[in-house]
Amino acid sequence: MSDADRLAVIEKHPDPFGVPPNLRDDPAFRASFTWDQACADLESLPGGGLNMAHECVDRHARVSPQRVAVRWHGRQGARVDLTYGALRSSTARFANLLDLLGVERGERVFAVTGRVPELYTVVLGTLKHGSVACVLFSAFGPEPIRQRLELGDARVLVTTSALYRRKIAPIRATLPGLRHVILIDDERHPDVSGDVLHLHPLLAQAAPTRVIANTAPTDTALLHFTSGTTGTPKGAVHVHQAIAAHRATARWALDLHDDDVFWCTADPGWVTGMSYGILAPLALGVTSVVDEADFDAIHWYELLQAERVSVWYTAPTAVRMMMRAGKELAREHPCPDLRFIASVGEPLNPEAVRWGLEAFGLPIHDNWWQTETGGIMIANLAGCDIRPGSMGRALPGIEGAILARGADGRAAVRDGAVEVIEQPGVDGELALRPGWPSMFRAYLHDDARYDASFAG
Repeated sequence: MSDADRLAVIEKHPDPFGVPPNLRDDPAFRASFTWDQACADLESLPGGGLNMAHECVDRHARVSPQRVAVRWHGRQGARVDLTYGALRSSTARFANLLDLLGVERGERVFAVTGRVPELYTVVLGTLKHGSVACVLFSAFGPEPIRQRLELGDARVLVTTSALYRRKIAPIRATLPGLRHVILIDDERHPDVSGDVLHLHPLLAQAAPTRVIANTAPTDTALLHFTSGTTGTPKGAVHVHQAIAAHRATARWALDLHDDDVFWCTADPGWVTGMSYGILAPLALGVTSVVDEADFDAIHWYELLQAERVSVWYTAPTAVRMMMRAGKELAREHPCPDLRFIASVGEPLNPEAVRWGLEAFGLPIHDNWWQTETGGIMIANLAGCDIRPGSMGRALPGIEGAILARGADGRAAVRDGAVEVIEQPGVDGELALRPGWPSMFRAYLHDDARYDASFAG
């Protein structure tokens, strides 16, 4: 394929699935949109408070308690449906359990569990309590876990018996601030000490109802650690109001509609797995598919088919692995319900975008954001043509620019001002004007690094 063909614009046909896109290239809407409009879609608590768990669980459980919120597939073939009504009860129980353990509002509750149903109870119950949720990769070794638990002032850790034995027990003595370790399974081993708690018996004893903490929109809700590739990990602080951006950007960049079945393949220890694997679909009241198993191309195709997934959010690494499995495998597993595919992570090359057309009859829509933004900032939309290799355009409410760099590689600031690069084809630093709800509000315990993230 020539470069001209490889990079040729992919034109969209109007509503091929009979589902009008949530956002088209509408200059008038972009010009008039404000984040106050997105915040107005939220259902405030009495007294003007705002809580992510209410937006994600209780507001939907009140109207549609039997609607499936999460459909979980286990490694060994188990399948569990969590309804919005069941989540309302289990998250209330966990919030009440935190009270019984003496956990204060604003203290941090960590989870190292992988993709399991209990994670939803823990994260959303923590938010319902008014504490701060932080999920770590279960693939981390003991030292990366210890470092993040220490930096994050962890008070409670929820994990599994196996992970506790291998990764937590060897470091627990170095974490005096970690008051409670809760295991999500009731499996007991002689090498698991008696100073751990077990989740399910404790939940059974806790009350299934609760008045949600009347958190303010700017109260801390989430702590996300960056990868630490430029030094020690940085703990990015996000607030309850971020849910307004999660909802809006999932509608626009992922084109989520009420009756969609959504699958986000991101690990919950990555910000994508939290913002769009847990929070955004629940906030919109849609059903999410969650798969505990590791990648396997045949399994993924079968899951897309069996669950009739309509919107799929994955990563370039996964797309490349699917490509290596061959187009024939895709043709053997048609997915007629799939209408939108998006990708985030490293840049998605043009070949991968076009492979989606060959395998699924759908292009793959690249988008861009990062831990500090909290939500998708730049995206290729369902209602717009795609230029392969491009990550798209800034979403409504987001103002981006390319800034000239100084000798240190950072955005140059001269006389208190930055220089915006207007001409095409010139490298610079991508910058966003602050002001959207999911923007991080601090690096935990590191004001200097936070201040250095802004220029001009």
